[in-house]
Amino acid sequence: MPNRSPLDADLLAVRAAELYYQEDKTQDEIGSLLGITRWKVGRLLTEAKARGIIRIEIVHPQARRLGMEHDLVEAYGLDACVVVPHDDPDAIGERVARAAADYLVAMRPRTHRLGVSWGKTLHRVAQLLPEGWATSLSVVQVNGGVSHSSEPGLASATATMIAQKAGGSVTLLPTPAIVEKEDTKRALEKDKGIAGVLEHAQSSDTFLFSAGPATEVSIHVQSGYIDQADIARLQQRGAVGDVWGRYITAEGEIADDGLDGRTLGLSLDVLRAAPRSIAVVAGAEKHDIALAIAKNALATVMITDEATATFLLRAAHEVKDAS
Repeated sequence: MPNRSPLDADLLAVRAAELYYQEDKTQDEIGSLLGITRWKVGRLLTEAKARGIIRIEIVHPQARRLGMEHDLVEAYGLDACVVVPHDDPDAIGERVARAAADYLVAMRPRTHRLGVSWGKTLHRVAQLLPEGWATSLSVVQVNGGVSHSSEPGLASATATMIAQKAGGSVTLLPTPAIVEKEDTKRALEKDKGIAGVLEHAQSSDTFLFSAGPATEVSIHVQSGYIDQADIARLQQRGAVGDVWGRYITAEGEIADDGLDGRTLGLSLDVLRAAPRSIAVVAGAEKHDIALAIAKNALATVMITDEATATFLLRAAHEVKDAS
């Protein structure tokens, strides 16, 4: 057989790939159609994969981007990472929540005391957890969540559902997330019951949390704790979002000391010192807060979507290139 030019070889590889993957031909059938051996067909398909002519994508709600996960672990010093595909933007929230539920079921060592925050993302995680997902589990709420919204009880419902599905116990923090006066917060924290809950929460071996953007879609705006004027002020002070109800800058610092002084719950220093902290964050509006979490050691595990992972890796590369 005469030697083929590189262009001929490329066209032959493309045709072989089309016949194999699109027309479901066997390698023997492709060899007969193209006048080459089945062994040559196999080599063409292998080379086509290596050169990027063939790209195989696994499309499934539980599919993962393993290469990106490894890169994120390396870039930000994480213990683990889960990244789900972003092929269907409307399904991203559901996929990330399911990935988080799967991670909780499979993680080792198992958690015995799980500190949880609240929000729509974590509530969906709770809904997707299977019955009996853990044993001997104590769940404790890490920040206040009694709200004035149309969805009162979201915080307590989330913690309770996670505990009930594990056949465990739940300890709730029956306070607002944010109170009107700092004196009120200090008085509440001195209450023996509330102080006991916070002490219990601080000794958690694992923390599970999501994060919100510093925009009008924040759960705290929807819950009636702050309004758009507060959001505008937070943005002016560099806030990129909230973790445990505490609004932070890109550098991981508290954006507004006055607001933070009225926020009930554990401090972020507890989160930074935790042996295991799992952040579940997805969506373009949360890119900035996801970056703040990753680069400021607020999570040991990140569960996110492909677009957010791409944003985080690009940011890491920019820092590396600048140094």
